[in-house]
Amino acid sequence: MDLLMIVLLLTMAAVVVVLTLGIANFGKSGMEAAKKSNKMMRLRILFQFVAVLLILLYVYLRGQGIQ
Repeated sequence: MDLLMIVLLLTMAAVVVVLTLGIANFGKSGMEAAKKSNKMMRLRILFQFVAVLLILLYVYLRGQGIQ
């Protein structure tokens, strides 16, 4: 269970990092910056999806009494 919590925390940290990088690109002009920002936001959605799945798995396992 501790490994799952570590992976979950790393995934949530990755969401924050990608979100910050994506927002930082919003202030830049040009087509290349817009493409990079869009890519970062898509990556953020992927990381958020994985984080939500891990949270659900963690809650499920805790409900089953597995620690």
